[in-house]
Amino acid sequence: MREGFTVLNKNMICGASVLALGLIPYGASAQTSDPVAIVVTATGFEQDRTESGQAVSVIDASTLERRQARTVAEALQQVPSVRVNRTGSLGSVTGVSLRGAETGQTLVLLDGIRINDPSSTGGAVDFGNLLLGNIRRIEVMRGANAVAYGSEAIGGVIDLSTSDPTAPNGLSLRAMAEAGSAETVQGLADLGYRDGDLRLDAGITGLSTAGISSAAERFGASERDGLRNWTAHARAQMPLSDAVALDLRGYAIDSKLEYDSFFGTPADSADVSEFGQETLYGGLEATSFGGALTSRFALTYLTNRRDYRSAPDAPVDFGYRGETLRFEYKGKLALAGIGHLVAGYSHDTPEYRFFGFGSDETHSAATDSVFGMLTVKPAQRLSLSGGVRYDEHSAFGGITTLGANANYGLGDGLTRLRVAFGEGFRTPSLYQLYDSYSGNAALAPERSTSFDAGIDRSFADGRGRASLSAFTRLTRDQIGYDLTTYRYTNVARTRSRGVEAELAFAASEGLDLALAYSLLDARDLSIGAEEARLPRRPVHAVNLSLDKTWRMGLSLGTTLRIASGSTDPLAPTGSIDGYTLLNLRARWQAAEQYHIFVRLENAFDASYETAYGYGTEPRSVFAGIQLRY
Repeated sequence: MREGFTVLNKNMICGASVLALGLIPYGASAQTSDPVAIVVTATGFEQDRTESGQAVSVIDASTLERRQARTVAEALQQVPSVRVNRTGSLGSVTGVSLRGAETGQTLVLLDGIRINDPSSTGGAVDFGNLLLGNIRRIEVMRGANAVAYGSEAIGGVIDLSTSDPTAPNGLSLRAMAEAGSAETVQGLADLGYRDGDLRLDAGITGLSTAGISSAAERFGASERDGLRNWTAHARAQMPLSDAVALDLRGYAIDSKLEYDSFFGTPADSADVSEFGQETLYGGLEATSFGGALTSRFALTYLTNRRDYRSAPDAPVDFGYRGETLRFEYKGKLALAGIGHLVAGYSHDTPEYRFFGFGSDETHSAATDSVFGMLTVKPAQRLSLSGGVRYDEHSAFGGITTLGANANYGLGDGLTRLRVAFGEGFRTPSLYQLYDSYSGNAALAPERSTSFDAGIDRSFADGRGRASLSAFTRLTRDQIGYDLTTYRYTNVARTRSRGVEAELAFAASEGLDLALAYSLLDARDLSIGAEEARLPRRPVHAVNLSLDKTWRMGLSLGTTLRIASGSTDPLAPTGSIDGYTLLNLRARWQAAEQYHIFVRLENAFDASYETAYGYGTEPRSVFAGIQLRY
């Protein structure tokens, strides 16, 4: 324990010292204040960032286009305390962890729909299936917020949106095509129409690649494992009257992946997996009492399909089906200039099915939830929020969680202080409870308590923003897999703590700098574990991006990503090495309607792993064209 405290404290001082350079108000005046930024993840409704004490990062459409990422997981690495590991080639199982939490302890929303897979082992989202082409905005709320979201939000919430809030009136078209290394081709088309409050949007994106060997080539594996992924979305927002609007959303993924399944020494295999997902959202939003009350009623449906074959033309060996039907109501009531109250009710009915190896079993659960969150402004620069939630689960009975946070602006108009307390929980997945081989019906829900505090600073006449946060989270009854009994069990405790730094700075006209750094100390505190570090969670991670745009329409950019080594129980030494990746990119606005772009990924041709035994892409080059009308 002493070693963990020493490392953490030394690096907290270093991290704070580095960020303090960015907090100096270079060229700033005392009258300058942060530009208004709207976030939605803290409560589910649009909210001024200065009203929330939670740590929230936003990646907007222009940043996503400028960085030229292909997948959601790659884009998320711009955010502090995000750890990504992938088991092989593009499209392989990809886990995302926030602040050291388990992958199933991160709640993921896509156009307002919870897409955590009810049929997966831990209820996690496989980010290997999420292409970035049709995603226009990403919000990441780091830290527990069970009051607003209930189960799975122990680590935080990732909110993905296909909506483009900046779309102009009339008809608009966005299209892109690119090709590059490993016989990779990708394309997208997105068509939209806007007439005042009427918004229609639909699009499709596809990617095909011959890939690399999922098993690392250093073990003699050489067979390429390819991917084919089609993703489509549609959305319609239609006013039915001055006070009522209809909101319809749909999203679908169809993916086929070749992968290497091995036990022991990594090796080639002919295995194939197929994934399908459909989500549907139907909602009504209404205002009443002169606009004081905003009500949102929604019915959502999610279905997941995963099939596994030992060879491309072989019959399905085994498969999973997941399905969730959810009804929810959320209301936001303005309190006469004092603040607002957000309250809600939801009913969830997840279902899980597994078939194969002579077995065919189906299990389900139901949860009813109510919550209330109050935000008040007792002073001009102070905002306080607090809430309580009660969930009634069909297997575990009642669970109550609390949360509170505060945001305070200093008199200089440039600096804001944040502090947050949150309880979180996650009920065991249906797989963990009922799987005939490894399930354990005696499992208890995971529970967490987290604290974090931070400072946000605007400088350079609003052209820069810096943030520094420190956090700690203790999780009780965390669920793990016991390699001696081959069953899931509740681990006594885990602890995660660290510091995060973010800096965004428009240093001069056309020159943009973005930095994300995090120090993470995540450990298993169960008896006999000797405070071992939790696996696949690098202690240090840095993401630095620099972009320069000239008036002639040419822009050049680079991203440097550094991750320290991490533990991995499958590695003979118990750990895997850290790595440094450099990506280069160029973009040229050849005409008003289209851009030509090129990028070089892994310019150093680094050989690295994020999970022991699984390969990663070597140096690769891609080029394409983007049209916009």
